[in-house]
Amino acid sequence: MDFRFTDEQQMWHDVVNDFMVNEVGQDLTLKHDLAREFPEAIYRKMAELGWLGLLVPEHLGGMETDATMFAIFCEGIGKYSLDTAACIMTSVFTATNICRHGTPEQQERYITPFLRGEAKFSISISEPQSGSDAAGARSTARLDGDEWVLNGNKVWCSGAHLPNATIAILARTSADRYKGFSLFLVPNTTPGLQIKKMDTLVRRSLGTTEFFMDDMRIPKDALLGEVGKGWQYIGEHLDFERLSIAASQVGNARTALDDTKRYLSEREAFGKKLAEFQVLKHRMADDETELAAARLLVYHAADKLTRGEKATGDVAMAKLFAAKALFQIAFNGMQALGGYAQLPEYHMERYFREAKHGMVGGGTNEILRSIIAKSMGL
Repeated sequence: MDFRFTDEQQMWHDVVNDFMVNEVGQDLTLKHDLAREFPEAIYRKMAELGWLGLLVPEHLGGMETDATMFAIFCEGIGKYSLDTAACIMTSVFTATNICRHGTPEQQERYITPFLRGEAKFSISISEPQSGSDAAGARSTARLDGDEWVLNGNKVWCSGAHLPNATIAILARTSADRYKGFSLFLVPNTTPGLQIKKMDTLVRRSLGTTEFFMDDMRIPKDALLGEVGKGWQYIGEHLDFERLSIAASQVGNARTALDDTKRYLSEREAFGKKLAEFQVLKHRMADDETELAAARLLVYHAADKLTRGEKATGDVAMAKLFAAKALFQIAFNGMQALGGYAQLPEYHMERYFREAKHGMVGGGTNEILRSIIAKSMGL
């Protein structure tokens, strides 16, 4: 069993890391976080490099990489901020729904401008009364002649407000708990759609929203795939969403731990470097161990997806463990930096805020445990 990257994988890892260091960096990340602005220039640069098309088939103009290469990418772009990573990943994994189930017309209409960096995607599943219980969603879609009419209230829809964004909306087309859902492609300028950006603790650059659909009419061909298959499509989508989050958490945890070690190696107290105190050395040793384990879980899950095997339980384990590891590493970083950890320019408070969100976004730790238990036959 070989745990090393292949030469191609290592080269890809290095390319993404160099991009983050030279084109993004801590200062620009902090600027976007404080200003609550989307990193449009970074998004466009990645489009120029073809990276938005990582999961897009070659015949549609994409790179068609596998899940392992995607995980390497997500680990890399999570280096300074989970939010920055989400600004890219959300569109990338949402686009896979159109690649898999869209008509040629839909693929041309949406995927082509997306690959050029001119369009973005957002996915909408949750509702105020049905977060973790996604199958309890009540928003409806009914066919009226040549149009679908949508009504309801959606929440936690990240990036839905951004210019040229199209939202993949899960709505109920029948009363069946799981087979009653369908997926629709809705440009965010559609009449009858009211979008409100939410003032959240995290998601400052990408932004997350609540929106209302009031007799919103969309063309009949806005349906993605088949009627009643929305729940199935979302299941496929969530494996890649959760893998991307877990990988970006590993990347961010690496930076958080490195920042902590650097501070401890430079700061003196009681006549010696903080890094010389055994309690702090042991704390960092535990963090390094947790991070190594999280990374192995991520690439184990990615490898199974790459080989075409069912990996829902493995992805859930990777995200659950990576979220806990990042939170603990960021918490220990906050303790180590003391008062300086409260200052945005030291970055640790951003890691800490975003680490807590990682225990909820894309599936709460509690839901992930239920998925893991199900994969065990429980």
